[in-house]
Amino acid sequence: MIGFLVAGLVIGALARLIKPGKQNLSLLMTLVLGLVGSLIGGLIAQFFGTGDIWELNVIGFVLAVVAAVLLIGVAEGVSSKSRS
Repeated sequence: MIGFLVAGLVIGALARLIKPGKQNLSLLMTLVLGLVGSLIGGLIAQFFGTGDIWELNVIGFVLAVVAAVLLIGVAEGVSSKSRS
């Protein structure tokens, strides 16, 4: 469980580094988006037959980072609309 949280935080941090611009997201939101991205990436990797969702593999990790980048974009869009 602790490994899953650490992986989610790493994935969220990498996604924030990849996404251009400044994101107004807290550390907790980065962790949550990283965790959700890792679940999505793991599910897609499992669908392709590269491993189990709870297993760390390269394809799942890359897909998790991509999913987290997309989720950060969605979170930014939602938060900017709620502010205006």
